[in-house]
Amino acid sequence: MKIIVPMAGIGSRLRPHTLTVPKPLTVIAGKPIVQRLVEDIASVIDEKIDEIAFVIGTTAKGFPTDTEEQLLKIAAELGAKGSVYVQEEALGTAHAIYMAKESLSGPCVVAYADTLFKADFTLDVNADGAIWVSKVANPSAFGVVKLQDGIITDFIEKPKDFVSDLAIIGIYYFKSGDKLLEEIQYLIDNDLKENNEYQLTNVLESLKLQGAKFIPGTVDAWMDCGKKDPTVDTNKQVLGFEHEAGNNLVAKDIVLENSEIIQPCFIGENVVLKNTKIGPYVSIGANSVVENSTIVNSLIQSNVEISNAELDNAMIGNHAKYNGKYTSVSIGDYTELT
Repeated sequence: MKIIVPMAGIGSRLRPHTLTVPKPLTVIAGKPIVQRLVEDIASVIDEKIDEIAFVIGTTAKGFPTDTEEQLLKIAAELGAKGSVYVQEEALGTAHAIYMAKESLSGPCVVAYADTLFKADFTLDVNADGAIWVSKVANPSAFGVVKLQDGIITDFIEKPKDFVSDLAIIGIYYFKSGDKLLEEIQYLIDNDLKENNEYQLTNVLESLKLQGAKFIPGTVDAWMDCGKKDPTVDTNKQVLGFEHEAGNNLVAKDIVLENSEIIQPCFIGENVVLKNTKIGPYVSIGANSVVENSTIVNSLIQSNVEISNAELDNAMIGNHAKYNGKYTSVSIGDYTELT
């Protein structure tokens, strides 16, 4: 089994946090989003992962020079070969997958690195593919599917009128990566674009018309990392899942002076807490110092200095300094509010 992860988008909706760190590498509860995504897929698929292929953007789009090294390490930790491809120009969802054409063979999962999920799903190896979906209150904002007798019959992009509340979350299984590549190649060779882009929904529709049967994979939780508030909420949900699983995410070498940690929390290595109450639902990255503060339901990255703060629903980037009593803040990397 292979996993293909298109992650070349610049993540403009999550700025200022994505000005220096690509959205898929944003750390949630101690791990980058993309790492949690592939780990979750590996646990759901319950098959050996042979290769993980990542499709990234250029350094000009904000991808650091060590991005490839980070991604290859993530693949290696799952016992898989890592491959990294670069998408020079954003030409649609199908085009992003096409960038990994050298890895598109055999059974594969395609997962866009925008969301995290929790699911209890057994893959039907007899199906031609599976598309993970989640019930949503506002289907008009998503691509949705229609079902008949447990088989997907239609793919509808952002329907104006109600046709289904099963939204496509951006994770797909294809029994044949070769066939997927063949259909994408046809789109590109014939310049079949929609809104000036090569769309995966067109590929899915073509495969369906040729007789391919797709089944839905449902999820118990679908966590968005597109904007600041949903990302903070995703951090909260992930911390809750980790706590329920009995995982301790507080490093052993933290310095705790007249301070309290209310679980669930992630506290990285070499963190100093003085006269401070942390939690619940707080992540604080390594080498950070927090003094005279109360922080709940917040996502704090690494090498941060915080003092005299009362924070709730806050997101603070790496190497930031914050002194004050503002709440619900969103501070990017290397920012100072003192």
